[in-house]
Formats: sequence, structure tokens, C-alpha cells
Amino acid sequence: MNLIQQNDLTEPAAGKRQIVRHTADALRRRILAAPAGEQIGSLQTLARELEVGIVTVQQAARILEHEGLLEVRRGPGGGYYGRRPQMADLERMLGAYLCGEPGSWREILDITSLLFNRLCAAAARCDDQALHGQLLDLRSQIDACDSMDGLGQLEGRLQDILFKMVSQPLFELLTRVALGSARDVERDGTGADMFDLSIWRHGRLRIIDAIADHDPALAHFEADRQNRQVLATLCAFDRL
Repeated sequence: MNLIQQNDLTEPAAGKRQIVRHTADALRRRILAAPAGEQIGSLQTLARELEVGIVTVQQAARILEHEGLLEVRRGPGGGYYGRRPQMADLERMLGAYLCGEPGSWREILDITSLLFNRLCAAAARCDDQALHGQLLDLRSQIDACDSMDGLGQLEGRLQDILFKMVSQPLFELLTRVALGSARDVERDGTGADMFDLSIWRHGRLRIIDAIADHDPALAHFEADRQNRQVLATLCAFDRL
């Protein structure tokens, strides 16, 4: 048994988690200081350079894998390679946090409303004609929507187009997580009885028209008005 392996067996259990966190921090700094896809070292090399045991490095690596920052390649040419987390990785982590700290339906609506209002206003400042064309094409599909079938797909496409028009990664991440939490609540049945297809359709059409007219103030107003309609319905629903 070599010295590195002995370190893993002799470290006090009480301090082990702290050592793993420090090791993860050190690996994270190495990854972010190097180009994406670059090898930051092998298991043995990293354990020696960081002066910790190989099990500690493996545990720290699992943390970074979950964060989407690390790829472990095995076999010839293997090792630890840095990467950059994708939007899906970040959504998953924040979504998991929200599951552990569940908020009320009303709180989720409040957060989603604020972010969606800003999203619509920002989209109205976009000058990309191709994206405006996609938005107007989607408008026709929403206008023709007369049933719940496919509604989720239309709403998802609307959000995707708006995110492209805004192109602000952090804003997109926070909005997607909030909207995803709202959809999770809807799938659980909470607030389902208060949903009105007609309100959704006409509200979305007014929002799209304001964005197409490059009017941020009106887009924000229309988004806020539709959100207030939902909140008013929720208040009535609570009184039943």
C-alpha cells in the first residue's frame, strides 16, 4: 500500500468531508483556468500534486462531474478533462435544490411572473428578422389552438424563441428553472382547475403583437396583465 492510499485510510472521518470540498475547489480552479476539453491530470498525478489520497480525488471528481465541469475518461489516453457545464446541467442542479426547498404555488407564480415580464420586454428590443419571423409563425399556431392538446409544445416553443431573442445566459437559466418549477406544480395538479385556455391564448397573442411592434413597455404590460389574471383567478380559487 502506497502513502497516497494510506492517507485515505488514516484521515479522521470528521475532517474528510472538508478535505473533499477543498479538493473539489482546487480541481474546479484548475478546470476553469484551462481551456474546455483540456486534460488537467491523471488520478495519481492529481492526488500527488494536491497531497491527498486517490479516494479523496475520486470523491471530489464526482462532485465536479455532477456540476458538469469534469469528464473522466478511462483506458488509454484517459484522465480527468475539464469541460463547461451546459444549460441542462445547471437547470438540473438548481431544479434539484428547489425540490429540496419546495416553495408554494403562489411563490412560484410570483417569481415566474417577474422573470417572464422582463423576458418579454427584452425580446421586444430584438432586431433579428429571422426570429421575428419564427415568432409570427408561432402566433398563427397559437391563434388556431382550440384544445389543450399540444399547448405545452406551443408554450415551450414560445419560450425558446424569446430566449434566443434575448440571448442572456444567466437570465435564461433563472427563467427556465422558475418556469420548469411552475410546470412541475401543474403536473402535480395544483392550480390545474384555474387554467383557462382562452385567457392563455389571447394573452399570448397580445404579448407577441407587442414584441413584434418592438414595444418593450407594452410587452411588459401585456405579460404583467396576463399574469395578474392568473393571480386573480388563484385568489378566487383559494376562497372556494
